[in-house]
Amino acid sequence: MKETLIRSFSGLLYVLLLILCLNHQQALIALFFVFGIICLVEFKKLIQLKSIIPYFIFIILYAFFVYWQLILNTRTDIDEAIQILMVLTIFVELFLIKDLFSEKTIPLFSSKRFILTTFYISSAFIFLILIADYHDVYNPNILLGAFILVWVNDTFAYLVGKNFGKQKLFEKISPKKTVEGFLGGLFFSCIASYFIATFTQTLEFTSWLVLSIVVTVFGTLGDLIESKFKRQANVKDSGAIMPGHGGLLDRLDSIIFAAPFIYLFLRILHYVS
Repeated sequence: MKETLIRSFSGLLYVLLLILCLNHQQALIALFFVFGIICLVEFKKLIQLKSIIPYFIFIILYAFFVYWQLILNTRTDIDEAIQILMVLTIFVELFLIKDLFSEKTIPLFSSKRFILTTFYISSAFIFLILIADYHDVYNPNILLGAFILVWVNDTFAYLVGKNFGKQKLFEKISPKKTVEGFLGGLFFSCIASYFIATFTQTLEFTSWLVLSIVVTVFGTLGDLIESKFKRQANVKDSGAIMPGHGGLLDRLDSIIFAAPFIYLFLRILHYVS
């Protein structure tokens, strides 16, 4: 009972902090900067990387893109840079998906560790900021909707899997995840997309429906990939900053991995609309 209360309190605190910061662009940028540093600390421990270079890379990248977003309030001059970052990030994440389906451990030679810290962790927080600025005017409702889809998927994947799950989804990496749980999370995320479309009035329902599939599929893959890193490191959690939950990376692994794919969909939607 005590553990459940601690878990609920720390989870509620995390959600409230995020929602409060969403109302102010500067606060959100500061929050994601702190989140990014914490996730880098936790991820570096998982891959046994002691170098401080990833922190400098993150700070430089984050400052560069935030400067254009917050100070200049335009993406015109760096649109090509954003596209390059998006392509490189998705390319790296596709390789992580390939490694997920491999029986071998994810190879962590020196150069790959820096690639992962840059294009798996650092770039994700840039795309989260870009998602909130999708209309070139700060409007966090799309980002909030994406987080809600992640929370709905996680909640109902757990509930459906616990009560009806029989077929294991990826037993060697995450024994508790089931196919039934994944489908349950997807189903309720699709339902949630209708209410998000109705109340946020940001995108059409069809677009939110597609986003619910994107978030569920890539969010689940992100969760599994982080689980594989933890299994290789022989640890249960990425950290202990959130009592009852583990590390911050444990809470953000889904949205971190899904972020560039969400932004890619929004870019495609912008060009075809």
